[in-house]
Amino acid sequence: MTEIDVRTDSYVVDVPTGQSLTLSWASVTDTGRKRQVNQDALIVDYPIFAVADGMGGHEAGEVASAAVIARLAERVASGETVDREAVENALRAAVSDMLEQVGKSDLGTGTTVTGIVFGLSGENNDVPSWTVFNIGDSRVYRLFGDELVQVTLDHSVVQELISIGAITPDEAESHPHGNVITRAVGFSDEPLPDYTDVPAQDKARWLVCSDGLTKELTDFGLRHFLLQAPTPEDAVRSLVDAALENGGRDNISAIVLDELLIANS
Repeated sequence: MTEIDVRTDSYVVDVPTGQSLTLSWASVTDTGRKRQVNQDALIVDYPIFAVADGMGGHEAGEVASAAVIARLAERVASGETVDREAVENALRAAVSDMLEQVGKSDLGTGTTVTGIVFGLSGENNDVPSWTVFNIGDSRVYRLFGDELVQVTLDHSVVQELISIGAITPDEAESHPHGNVITRAVGFSDEPLPDYTDVPAQDKARWLVCSDGLTKELTDFGLRHFLLQAPTPEDAVRSLVDAALENGGRDNISAIVLDELLIANS
């Protein structure tokens, strides 16, 4: 196995149902086998777990992804609620940071960002749930039982072609425009993510990852490793090792998080 730097942690949330929700997670970001610089960045700090994959000339991509993660981390550190508005404010601030640090360039400066945020929803604010957010082609998956679901929808040329029936998902794997995304944080558009709300559920497992992982592993492969691994640490090790063995053509980042509901005595 390749030596990779895996970070692990956990957090216990007392939820209004009279139960405790234990969140256990592991994360890794790796430069891969072909790139000289890692332009991915992560935040794994309750209540937010997210991946940003930077792009742009020279060090611009690295600056862009770091700016997004720094602004999200700033919000967590403040102790204030992390909600949709907070995420969007953090992304706007990050765009300003990018312009200040890199300036305008012909190649542009930007980053994807995708992740999950824990919170309480419902009429009485008593339903433990996750807000999934996404800009770009990094992804969030959810494994429950033996079913793996891609929760996010890529903002990419090939996804648009799939959506209109012009190509199949299999054809998308080798499409010449496979790296072209249609939305990012830091270019001309307002950085507004797509959102999906998902209730917390006992024994659910989440995967948040950059496209460096999904370029090397099919959904079938992702599901296999997520099902086989007993812990989040085992899961990220298996996933990233497999991606590196398959070529590691891009930076690879992955967060695996498990949910476990326990009744309070």
